[in-house]
Amino acid sequence: MSEFGHIKTIYFIGIGGIGMSALARYAKMQGMTVFGYDKTPTDLTRELIREGISVTYRDSLTELPSEKLNKEDTLVVYTPAIPKDNTLFNLFKAEGYRLVKRAAYLAEVTQNTLCLAVAGTHGKTTTSAILGHLLADCDMPVTAFLGGITENYNSNFIYRGNTITVVEADEFDRSFLSLKPDIACVTSMDSDHLDIYGDSGALEDAFREFAALVPDTNKLLVKKGLPLKGRTVAIEESADFEAQNVRIENECYVFNLKTPTETIKNLKFLLPGHHNLQNAITALGMAILAGSPTHCLPRALSGFRGVQRRFSYKIKRDNLVLIDDYAHHPSEIDALYQAVQELYPEDRKLIVFQPHLFSRTRDFADAFAASLARFDEIILLDIYPAREVPIQGITSRWLMEKIDKKEVSLLTKNKLPAAIKAAACRINLIVGAGDIGAEVAKITNYLNDES
Repeated sequence: MSEFGHIKTIYFIGIGGIGMSALARYAKMQGMTVFGYDKTPTDLTRELIREGISVTYRDSLTELPSEKLNKEDTLVVYTPAIPKDNTLFNLFKAEGYRLVKRAAYLAEVTQNTLCLAVAGTHGKTTTSAILGHLLADCDMPVTAFLGGITENYNSNFIYRGNTITVVEADEFDRSFLSLKPDIACVTSMDSDHLDIYGDSGALEDAFREFAALVPDTNKLLVKKGLPLKGRTVAIEESADFEAQNVRIENECYVFNLKTPTETIKNLKFLLPGHHNLQNAITALGMAILAGSPTHCLPRALSGFRGVQRRFSYKIKRDNLVLIDDYAHHPSEIDALYQAVQELYPEDRKLIVFQPHLFSRTRDFADAFAASLARFDEIILLDIYPAREVPIQGITSRWLMEKIDKKEVSLLTKNKLPAAIKAAACRINLIVGAGDIGAEVAKITNYLNDES
């Protein structure tokens, strides 16, 4: 790393974030001294501490390392999600430390590597996790920074060498424009983050800017139908990388992959849903473009077990199925419904949904209502605010009144286990990007009669 080559110490503000913690792990592995702050303890921060990284949870000057940090060889990396009045951020800024956003540090880390960047409003985490796994399993020298915890590695970080990097190219606050990708993909360009972009046209313009960062359009993969120049990806539709003869055997996708040069037959993929199959085709295409030998890809793909909170089975019995999923956009809920309907067409389905962000709920209320109404029963939780303050009139009750369904209710989290059990639906989904994931263990235990 040229620009930060002299750095010996890194302080991460927001170290518990899924992307930040992966970078913290990388920095520690490179021999740097790593410290960090986050507002609450989580499994991720506890894991970082076990790995020898010092983490504090108080935004106070007294929580700084006892040894004096030298501003000449210390870098402060921060997430744009931190509030403007963060005490530690303002102290480092006032004292003249070098501060950079997470995206800038990620760009520097990947600069002298073969950088594989996964972009799109949906599918980034699963696609990049599949890609990182394919390359690692095929013995390629890859480092993967992931936006979720992979089941195969129980981590958001895969390290097999420094020659290739796999990164999620995040469109939030345009941070993906900091990257210099050699190979990239765009999985989707659905309208989102309108609190940042204002309208869908500005978001699409940002994706066009990102696509233009790839030097060779033959090394840009795009979902067929997107308004970008590159190699196309599709399922049972003519494309440069196409899944053909797709069928389900033993609740597993089996398909052939047509590439520009060959057809790889009888690939097996465990994750359900056409959206996940599209992600797998994209990851396979990127692995091939990165030079992965194709003979090892079938074995690697069949061994991919998924990402936590992406269609994660918590209970799978003849009479009861409980699935945990991160979906927080109408298109993602539609994809989730397609997956469960394909697997369980005759069963009643209950969705528990926690809306994420007041602005997103406002901007896509009608689409959320239509997507949720496809399920047989709906339970809503209050909106998870994340970085936002409430918007007058935008509530889960307001959203509930838009849903054309009799069996819809608004509950608090402590009432969920009993309500799910009383609903007596065989297929139950816990869905959202807020703190609903923390309830899944309690619900699982209750439904297993372990409470």
